[in-house]
Amino acid sequence: MTPKVQRYTLIFNWLLILSLLLASCRNGVATPTSTSTPVRVTPTQSPPTLTPTPFQPPTPVPLAARVNGEAITLAEYQAELDRFQASAAGAGTNLATDGKKRVLDDLIDQVLLAQAAQKAGFVVDDALLQARLDRLTAQVGGAMALANWIAKHGYSDQEFRQALARAIAAAWMRDQITAAVPGMAEQVHARQILLYNSDQANQVFTQLQSGVDFASLAAKYDPLRAGDLGWFPRGYLTEPALEETAFTLQPGQYSSVIKTRMGYHILQVIERDTQRPLTPDARLVLQTQALHQWLAERRRQSDIQIMLP
Repeated sequence: MTPKVQRYTLIFNWLLILSLLLASCRNGVATPTSTSTPVRVTPTQSPPTLTPTPFQPPTPVPLAARVNGEAITLAEYQAELDRFQASAAGAGTNLATDGKKRVLDDLIDQVLLAQAAQKAGFVVDDALLQARLDRLTAQVGGAMALANWIAKHGYSDQEFRQALARAIAAAWMRDQITAAVPGMAEQVHARQILLYNSDQANQVFTQLQSGVDFASLAAKYDPLRAGDLGWFPRGYLTEPALEETAFTLQPGQYSSVIKTRMGYHILQVIERDTQRPLTPDARLVLQTQALHQWLAERRRQSDIQIMLP
């Protein structure tokens, strides 16, 4: 069984990709002029009746969602959905089919992270925002290229800056969460025999019970790696049943047959270590899990209103 290699999907690459920025919402205000003739009032005349202009409430901006009172506009959501679907189609994948939910979830997560950053005291001041704008300008090929992109997508300069500020705050909070994952953890070093039908698995288990060497059998069924899974912490394997069993075994012990969606496994623990440095890949997996758990808990604590049909 291959260890879980979840790549650290940094939800918020909006800092470097101009795709999660707010869609524009322009409100024009026209000031009428007057050329009316003054009215003379005599003792025999009554003052003219003035008809008040009916109050016209501002047209509400269509929303996709509200997160603790903070709006995600429909235009912002649609712009990001278009980018996501175009990217998926260009890569020849079928990710566009579930793009609507993924895009909205990512936007909600970004708002939750940015709100937490603000609560923690992180401030995106003018100097920081300008530095990021300068870096972004250089990455896209200059000020004209950036201005053209903003104009093409109908964003105002203020909307662009607000969205970038939110993305910066979200990325800062994400980094605080992932940095809190320790670099060391309890780990086991294990190997397995993986088979694809229960009868064969039971036969191999019987051989082990009769005294056949586990390593020899593992090499027979996996000549390339001899079933070696390497060192791993809790939360790393894709199959929880395997991981749970591995952490109950002492060095030299092996398990009974464990059925998973991948097949039939027999595990043997080779070594254990209560505090072992995590590999970069293992730490990345645990950081991803920490971020997902933080977001799930924050969602439970938040008032999130979805306006999409």
